[in-house]
Amino acid sequence: MKIALISDAWSPQVNGVVTTLQTTCAQLRAGGHTVETLTPDLFRTWPCPSYPEIRLALGCGRKLRAKLDAFQPDAIHIATEGPLGLAARAYCKSRKLPFTSSFHTRFAEYLHLRTGIPLAWGYAFLRWFHNGSERVMAATPGLVDELKQRGFEKPVLWSRGVDTGLFRPRGKGFLAEARPILLYTGRVAVEKNIEAFLKLDLPGTKVVVGDGPLRAELQQKYPTVRFVGYRHGEDLARHIAAADVFVFPSLTDTFGLVMLEALACGVPVAAFPVQGPNDVILDGRVGCLDGDLKRAVETALTLKPEDCRNYALHYSWQDCARLFESFLAPVPRATPKAMAWWQRYS
Repeated sequence: MKIALISDAWSPQVNGVVTTLQTTCAQLRAGGHTVETLTPDLFRTWPCPSYPEIRLALGCGRKLRAKLDAFQPDAIHIATEGPLGLAARAYCKSRKLPFTSSFHTRFAEYLHLRTGIPLAWGYAFLRWFHNGSERVMAATPGLVDELKQRGFEKPVLWSRGVDTGLFRPRGKGFLAEARPILLYTGRVAVEKNIEAFLKLDLPGTKVVVGDGPLRAELQQKYPTVRFVGYRHGEDLARHIAAADVFVFPSLTDTFGLVMLEALACGVPVAAFPVQGPNDVILDGRVGCLDGDLKRAVETALTLKPEDCRNYALHYSWQDCARLFESFLAPVPRATPKAMAWWQRYS
């Protein structure tokens, strides 16, 4: 099958959405499919206001249409609601082609936090965007239910996986700071609610792996916190595995893939009891969800690494890719008209 995947989120961005899409593409190719990714690196881009590390492919419509026409995909998946996603949606609608979409990010909440745009306006746009698709894939049962309640017509459950070969228990000596080491991985941005973690009065060392628009401000405000920037591959896995607790303070994530990566490393999770953590941390032996984040951290410190590792082993990227494939909507192909009887014998 020839699959076109359109996403405004792609390398060099570092986040769970990019990891999910890139790993799913790799699994699909390993299964014999041809996957064409139409992503910002193929187009002229401009920095997103207030978030320059995100590049927007404004005015991409003509080039995107030409690429899709040349590829002639058997299925089209639109992963994001940005300029590329909008152009791909318009392409499909103008040609009456079915497509699927996925709901990765709470853009309505993020826009509200950054600009004050009412949530109702943001969700009206998201509803319009996704209700044009054959199915909208969402990462957790809780998110599927929420989307239904918000008027999304065809949400389906598309769960996630984790690379348990890369993310595995390792020696704790990789980080030499005072213990316990409490670690956060992700964007350093207002929507991640990271300051709820940094301001906690706890013994040991807080480590932040990641970067973003708030880093300079928070680094100055919390000088005892160790900010190490983005880490990748083995380096990232070693940082996570060296921690004693993984702290996930976000109130708006739809899943939180980094929690699975931490569990695969044998590191328990401390988080708020909100959608995302509620659907990932389903066993009290692997993490603590509490409205008091300090109490959640203290409880997580008592949990066993082997329980965390065993829990993560149930999440497979192979299963994730198979589920994705099953939800795709085939693009119909025009069939040649049957010849009239006189043409067959001429």
